[in-house]
Amino acid sequence: MAITAAQVKQLRESTGAGMMDAKKALTETDGDMEAAVDWLRTKGLAKAAKKSGRTAAEGLVAVAVDGGTGVAVEVNSETDFVGKNAEFQAMVGDIAQAALNVPDLAALTEAEIGGKTVATIITDKIAKIGENMSVRRMAKLSAESVVTYVHNAAAPGMGKIGVLVGLSGSNDDFGKQVAMHIAAVNPASLSEADLDPAVVEKERQVQIEIARESGKPEAVIEKMIEGRMKKYMSEVTLLNQAFVVNPDLSVGKAAEEAGVEITGFVRLEVGEGIEVVKEDFAAEVAKAAQG
Repeated sequence: MAITAAQVKQLRESTGAGMMDAKKALTETDGDMEAAVDWLRTKGLAKAAKKSGRTAAEGLVAVAVDGGTGVAVEVNSETDFVGKNAEFQAMVGDIAQAALNVPDLAALTEAEIGGKTVATIITDKIAKIGENMSVRRMAKLSAESVVTYVHNAAAPGMGKIGVLVGLSGSNDDFGKQVAMHIAAVNPASLSEADLDPAVVEKERQVQIEIARESGKPEAVIEKMIEGRMKKYMSEVTLLNQAFVVNPDLSVGKAAEEAGVEITGFVRLEVGEGIEVVKEDFAAEVAKAAQG
């Protein structure tokens, strides 16, 4: 029998399954809505959908390099425990390799691994492991050479923080030191030219207000602001930061001495920017006991 769009919509809304999965379920069950729900449940697809509202702020960042192209991918789970699961780690590693061959996150979800799309693989893994998961972010970097570093490694090439450093010239040892610096210090950009002008202007206005509170003449205030903005740039831009390996040198100067130029970097940290609601279970129990 012909399956209508209205039927597919109804099944999607009741189970949270994807459009193609809902259509297939209805086709397999001749349009029987209850049977289609059961079909989705047996395949683990409805179960996965029920978990989709839960916050996935743990997981892993994996890095991979092929020639002059590097990629970092964040795959989230609900608990840190899953990040230690060998099956989850293998999936994350496969996804990172697939990311080398696609331009962006949207294309990655449709990329195939072993005959299944990444989106389908994630859905299957949700049903099997029992936690919400998602491929949250992907970043690529191209350079003459790309060096990687993973902080808090859970397995080779994956951990809590993944860093890529692009170099013009080749010096893996220095590149690794820079990557470790980036992991630790988390610069906002490569140089002043890469900073958002709105962010720079906002900082300048803050410094102007602080300087004016001092009551000093405008000519003095101008010099104060100039010095403070220079200090700000030395704190947030990679090339101007004091190199953690040798604080007497800026990262840019250290690169010169190492015979390379740093052309770009990527830093992804698991759960960065995800708001997680912390539940106070002790307070909940106490409240329940009082009620």
